[in-house]
Amino acid sequence: MRIAYVINTFEGGGAALPIPAIADVFRQCGHDVHVAALSRRNGRAMPHLRHAGLDPVVLGADRAPIARQMAGLDAWVRHVRPTHIWTSLTRATLLGQMVGAWRRIPVVSWQHNAFLLPANLALLRMMKERSRIWVGDSAFVTTLTRKRLALPYSRVMCWPIFRAWPDVAPAPAWRPGEEICIGSLGRLHASKGYDVLCRALVQLRDVPGLPPYRVTIGGEGAEHDRLRGFCLRHGLDNVHFAGYVEDTAAFLRQCHLYVQPSLYEGFCIAAHEAMNMGLPVLGSDVGEMGRSIVDGVTGWKLPPRQPGALARRLEATLRQPEQMAGMGQAAREWVMNSFSARAFSRAGTAILQRMAG
Repeated sequence: MRIAYVINTFEGGGAALPIPAIADVFRQCGHDVHVAALSRRNGRAMPHLRHAGLDPVVLGADRAPIARQMAGLDAWVRHVRPTHIWTSLTRATLLGQMVGAWRRIPVVSWQHNAFLLPANLALLRMMKERSRIWVGDSAFVTTLTRKRLALPYSRVMCWPIFRAWPDVAPAPAWRPGEEICIGSLGRLHASKGYDVLCRALVQLRDVPGLPPYRVTIGGEGAEHDRLRGFCLRHGLDNVHFAGYVEDTAAFLRQCHLYVQPSLYEGFCIAAHEAMNMGLPVLGSDVGEMGRSIVDGVTGWKLPPRQPGALARRLEATLRQPEQMAGMGQAAREWVMNSFSARAFSRAGTAILQRMAG
């Protein structure tokens, strides 16, 4: 097969950075893959694609009209001459479905989002027959996709988007006397719930008897100035905004605990990367985190949007930091078993076999 893989943008993080691992499976199965994005945005994923031997193509300018994006995608598809179109994220899916229908090319659509705008959900429901196979990037999103698009089981498959790093050294365990380092990675967007984390930290600010700790948030986005201003106003001088993190393993290796206060999630790669690095995860009970976090074993699950509950759990953890290392080791073992390279390849191969059939 000759696969044209199209995604919304080449932004760093999210669905773009795992493309090299996905392309590995395509190639191992003997298939050719070409990758394009409707627009570039910050383009932070492009060096990773090039390093993997891929040649990422940007089809149009940021904020180009939809008609121009569709024309660019159609021209690229005619140039690549694929046997199949693989789409990732809603805009790429809708445009890919239209181009696939025009050119009579079967379409496979990968879904990542737990939350869809009502208009996008309505369009996906209207266009659902134009994708031969729908793929969820996690067990959670697979079930959600099948239900919200009213698809039969035979049309929906699951390929978890995360492949564990077996050879990476875990984060060093906290030692008595050390400052406790709490980390988080994600877009500085309202959906990630960092305002909830900051409000929880205000509640902890004057709690007596807590050991010294600091919180580092890696990421960039529209919420940066508002969040930083909130921390300055409330005297949260132990909160640091690190900006975009290129080397997530190095970032996580400096942490003892990982926090993901998201309002909603699909897979949440960052939380699973933290578990891979041997960190316990304190995360919202949303998306795949609700399945991956085992309370008191690999971390703790909390309801989203509740700074009080988050503050109480953080306080309890800070008062017993010696528990973190064992929980982090359990988290690492769980991720290694659940998202091994073999499991990743097996899930992708099953989808490719269905496509070929």
